[in-house]
Amino acid sequence: MAADAPSVTARSERSPGLLARIGLRTPEQRAWAMYDWANSAMIVIVVTAVFPIFFSSYAGADLPRATATFRHSIATTIGLTIIALLSPLLGAIADYKPLKKKMLGGFLALGVVAIALMFFIPRGGWLIGAVLFVLANIGANGSFVFYDSLLPHVADTREIDRVSTAGYALGYVGGGLILLVSLVAIQRPDLVGLPSGEGLTPAEASLPARLAFVATAVWWALFAIPLFRRVPEPKVRVVDDSERRLGPVRAAVGRLRRTFGELRRYRNAFLLLVAFLIYNDGIGTIIRMAAIYGEEIGIERGALIGAIVLVQFVGIPFAFLFGQLATRIGSKSAVFMGLAAYVGITVVGYFMRTATHFFVLAALVGMVQGGTQALSRSLFGSMIPRHESGEFFGLFAVFEKFAGIFGPAIFGLMLALTGSSRSAILSIVVFFVVGAILLTLVNVDDGRRVAREAERSVAVPPSPTTA
Repeated sequence: MAADAPSVTARSERSPGLLARIGLRTPEQRAWAMYDWANSAMIVIVVTAVFPIFFSSYAGADLPRATATFRHSIATTIGLTIIALLSPLLGAIADYKPLKKKMLGGFLALGVVAIALMFFIPRGGWLIGAVLFVLANIGANGSFVFYDSLLPHVADTREIDRVSTAGYALGYVGGGLILLVSLVAIQRPDLVGLPSGEGLTPAEASLPARLAFVATAVWWALFAIPLFRRVPEPKVRVVDDSERRLGPVRAAVGRLRRTFGELRRYRNAFLLLVAFLIYNDGIGTIIRMAAIYGEEIGIERGALIGAIVLVQFVGIPFAFLFGQLATRIGSKSAVFMGLAAYVGITVVGYFMRTATHFFVLAALVGMVQGGTQALSRSLFGSMIPRHESGEFFGLFAVFEKFAGIFGPAIFGLMLALTGSSRSAILSIVVFFVVGAILLTLVNVDDGRRVAREAERSVAVPPSPTTA
C-alpha cells in the first residue's frame, strides 16, 4: 500500500480545498483523524461523564460519597501509572520493528473488552468497577502512544498543527454524538424503550448507563477500522547486525537508553515535555474530576452530563480555530492563550455553586481544551525525528500520564484530608502558571531544525504521505 501511494501533489490536487485547510487533505490524514472520533467515546463516557457518576452512585452505592470519589481517583492513578511505565519500552520496540498499528490494535482490544464488561458490574461492586476502569485506561492510553506516533508520518511540519487539531475536532463530534444519545437514554429511558418510572430495581435503573458502556465499546472498535485500513505502517530505521542479534526487547531497551541520552540534543523537545507534564496535569484533573466533583457539591446529574455534551459541541469549531490560529501566530503562542484561559476556568470552578456556573465552566473548557492539547501534541511531533517517533511519543506518553497521575492523586489527597473537593481546586492554577513559564524557554524553530538534521543523518525510507 505504501509503495503504491500517490504523491502528495497528486492527492492535494484532487482533495477539496476545505479539507486541506482544516487538516484533512489526504485519505491517510482523514483515516488517522477518525481514530480521535472513535476513542473520544471512551473518553467522554468512561473517563469524563457517565462512569464517574455510575461508580459513585451505583458501583460504590454502599460507600460514603467522599470514599467512592477517593477510590475512583486511586483507580485512575493506578491505570495511568502502569501505562506510563510501559510506554517508553513499547514505543522503542515499535521503532525497532514495524509494529505500531499492531500494538495500537492490541491495546484497543483490551480497552474495548474492559468497557463492554462494565455492563455486568453489580450494585455495590466497586472493586469490579475499579479493576475494569483500570484496564480500560490502560487500553485507551496505550493505544494513544502509537496513535500519536503515527502523526509525524501522515503530516509534514507545515500541516501538522492543522492535522492534530482536526483530529481533536472530529473527536468532539464523535464524543458529543454518543454522549448526547446516552444523555437521552439516561434522562428519558422511556423514549428509547427502557424501564422507567418509580419502583425500578437497581439493575433496571442503571440499565441506560450500562448500555452506554456497551455502545461505547462498539463505537470505539467500529470507527477505528479506517486507521487500520488506510494509514500505512511507517518504515523503521535500518537495523544493524548488533541490534539484530539482541532481539527486539533488548534492542529496544538499548535504543531507549540512547533516546534518554539524546534528550540533551533535543533540548527544546525536552523542555516542552517538562512544561507539558506540568500544565497538562491541570487540564487532566479538570477533565477527569469535573463530573464527580459536580456530583459531590450537589449539581443535578442531568445538568452534569448536559454540560459535558456542551463541551463536545463547543469544542468542534474552537479546535479547528486553534489550528488556524497556530498558522497565524504560531502553535506556541496559541498554547499560551489556552493556558491563560485555564487559569480563569480554575477560578470559576472554585466559586461554582449552581448548574448555571457549571455550564459556564463547560463552555470555557470547550473553547480551549482540544486546541491546547492538540497543539501540544503537534508541537512536540514537529521537534522530534520521524524515525524515532515511537520512542519519543513513548516518552511523551510518560509525561502525559504522569501529568494525569499527579492531579487526581493530589485531588484525592486533599479530599481525604479535608472531606471536600473544593479546597483542591485553586491549587490547579499553579500547574498552568509554572507550565507556561517553562514553555517560554522552548525555541520551536531551533527544535525543528535539529530534528530535521537528525533525519537526514540516518537511512530511513521517507513516509509515503510526507515525502
